[in-house]
Amino acid sequence: MPKLSEVTAALDRIYPRHWAEEWDRVGLVCGRDDIEVRRVLCVVDVVPETVAEAIATSADLIVAHHPLLLRGVSSLDPAEYKGDLVHTLIERRIGLYVAHTNADVANPGVSDALADRLGLVDLRPLRPLTGPEHEGSGRGIGRVGRLPAPLSLADLVDRAVKALPPTVWGLRAAGEPDRRVSVVAVSGGAGDGYLNDAAAAGAGAYLTADLRHHPASEHTARSGPALIDAAHWATERPWLDTVAGHLSELVDDVSVSDIDTDPWTIHQNTGGNRA
Repeated sequence: MPKLSEVTAALDRIYPRHWAEEWDRVGLVCGRDDIEVRRVLCVVDVVPETVAEAIATSADLIVAHHPLLLRGVSSLDPAEYKGDLVHTLIERRIGLYVAHTNADVANPGVSDALADRLGLVDLRPLRPLTGPEHEGSGRGIGRVGRLPAPLSLADLVDRAVKALPPTVWGLRAAGEPDRRVSVVAVSGGAGDGYLNDAAAAGAGAYLTADLRHHPASEHTARSGPALIDAAHWATERPWLDTVAGHLSELVDDVSVSDIDTDPWTIHQNTGGNRA
């Protein structure tokens, strides 16, 4: 039975902490090194529902994508939301490990899993990591790939709807439905900071999450790639299968949470001509 220290060491080798952005908080959050890890639950978000799932499945470790404690705190008062979660994890002897932007840039990483769902081939980074350590590694933010056969934008959106886990948010797109697309850029999570990279990569469409009005509007006005905007959780959920596969080489019982942690719970059309 592996100890927590062995599991975290393996994760650190796959997703080195120094690959993370300076502002990020990754690695072990709580848990004693000598905890025996029999079961692991992989989640996108550490929220009451996924912590309850970890308890119900007798998990000894949660591996999460999003940090629970991203910004500095001065108290872990259990009367507060995050303090209560940390206390619950410690009292239940459940460890918590985070791989965030270091998993985003890994190869394979978060965007590889997203690209695989769309059937993209010949993948390359959307924004490659630089420096001697990363030269020729294929690491970096996002991925650019080729469809096996060109699709219309409308058909590509239909493929994405079927490939990604369902959410209330669903998908929305900007561009002519009949536009032919051969090259697709993707970036799991919030990706409007890479709109120019998608255009420079020659992508016909760019799938990501959390696109804001003004950047998206200005991008489409410049005749950039068509845009497909999905729920944040849905673009990162595919990576859980990747990390679960890695962990299965060390731990016998590894499961993936399909609890939709996207915050939006109602979607209502307001009379537009398309859903």
